Amino acid sequence: MTDPYQAQRTMRHMRRAAMQRGVIGILDIGTFKIAALVLRLDPAATPAQGAGVGHLAGQAGFRVIGAGTTRSRGVRFGEIAAMSETERAVRTALQAAQKMAQTRVDHVILCASGGGVRSYGLAGDVALEDTTVAEDDIARVLAACDVPDFGHGREALHAQPVNFALDHRTGLLDPRGQTGQRLACDMHLLTVDAAVISNLVQCLKRCDVEVAGIASAAYASGKSALVEDEQELGAACVDIGGGTTGISVFIKKHMIYADSLRLGGDHVTSDISKGLRVDFATAERIKTFYGGVQATSMDDREIIEIGGDSGDWEKDRRTVSRSELIGIMRPRVEEILEEVRARLDASGFEHLPSQQIVLTGGASQTPGLDGLAARILGQQVRLGRPLRVQGLPQAASGAAFSASVGLCLFAAHPQDEWWDFELPADRYPARSLKRAMRWFRDNW
Repeated sequence: MTDPYQAQRTMRHMRRAAMQRGVIGILDIGTFKIAALVLRLDPAATPAQGAGVGHLAGQAGFRVIGAGTTRSRGVRFGEIAAMSETERAVRTALQAAQKMAQTRVDHVILCASGGGVRSYGLAGDVALEDTTVAEDDIARVLAACDVPDFGHGREALHAQPVNFALDHRTGLLDPRGQTGQRLACDMHLLTVDAAVISNLVQCLKRCDVEVAGIASAAYASGKSALVEDEQELGAACVDIGGGTTGISVFIKKHMIYADSLRLGGDHVTSDISKGLRVDFATAERIKTFYGGVQATSMDDREIIEIGGDSGDWEKDRRTVSRSELIGIMRPRVEEILEEVRARLDASGFEHLPSQQIVLTGGASQTPGLDGLAARILGQQVRLGRPLRVQGLPQAASGAAFSASVGLCLFAAHPQDEWWDFELPADRYPARSLKRAMRWFRDNW
C-alpha cells in the first residue's frame, strides 16, 4: 500500500544524510526578503531526537558559517506569484551565503509562511500488547489518531505527538520503556495548501538544490523567539512579516496551535503609498525612518520631507507631519492586532496557565507597537528577538530573522513527527487508505 507520508520520510532521510556530511542550508522565502544561511553541523554533538530545546540550544550542535539576504521578488502573501523572479532572488541569496561559507550546499530546509495553515488536535489510544511501551506501540497509537478530512489539495506539514498518557498518568514526553496497560496520545496536525508547497519545492529544484525538510514559519519563529520558560508554561508567538502574520501557541515545549493572516508590514507600506501618493519604495523608506503608531504632541511639529524624483518640483518638495504619517499607519496596525486577538480567542489561548504574547518579525520593529499591542492583545506583551546562535552575523540577528534562526534549531534538533515512526501497513488511518486508493484509480 502507498505510504501517504513518503515525501516527508524522504526529506527526513535527506536531512540525516546532509547532517552526516556536516553542511546544510536554511532558506526563508518571505514576502519582503529572502534569507539564506549555511550551517556547519556536528552530528556527534547534536542531542537525540525529541530532546528539548534549551535556552542556548544547539550551541554545540551547529554554527552558522554563511549568510545571505536579498529583497524578495515574485512572492505575495508568502506564496510564489512569479516563479522565474523568485528563482533569481533565491539564487542570489544562496550564492551569497555559499560564498561566505566557502562551501557548496546541496540540501536546504525551507520555511513556508503562506498556504493558509490550519491546526487540528487529534487523539488516539491503544491497548498495549506487552506491558512495556515499545517503539511499535508509539507507531500504533499515532496511527489510531482519528485524522479529519482536511480537504482535497491540502497536505500535512507537521504531525507532532504533544502528550502521551499511560493508564491514568498523563503529561509524559516519552513513554518508551514504561509499563502500563493502555497508551493514549494527543497529536497536533498542521495542514497547508499542497500547491503552495509544491511551487516552493519546484523553485528550489530549479536552483539545483534538494529540499531536506519544510517547516511552518509560525512554528520556526516560536522556536527561536520564545524563551524556554514561555515554551514550557504557555505563550503565543506573533510573527508580523511583510505579507503574512504567523501565530503559534506553545505549551510544554510543543506547538499546539498555529494560524496565519494574509496581512503584514507591506499592507502598512501600501497604505502610506496611497495616502501620500508616492511610490512603494519611497513609502517603505518613510515608514522605516519615521513610522510609528503612538502619536505625541511633539509629532505635530516633526516635519518629514517626502522627497522623490518625479520631475515635478512642487510634488517632490512636499512635506508631511509625523502625526499625519502615524494617522495613516495606525488603523492598519490595529486591524492586524485585532485579527490576531480574534484568532487567539478562537484557539482557546485564555485557558493556558500563562498568557504571555511575544511579538517578532520585521514589522514588529515599528516604534510604539508593543504599547498598542498590550492594549489590544492583553497586558503581557513583549518584543522578541531570536535567541543567539553561534556564528550568526549581527545583521541577521534581529527580529526579522526569527523564522530563519528557528529553522536552524529545527534542522539540528527536530521534534518527533508522525513519519519518524514505521507505522504498520494495516494501521494507516482509513482516510489515508481511501486517498491512496483514489490516487491509484486516478493514475492507472
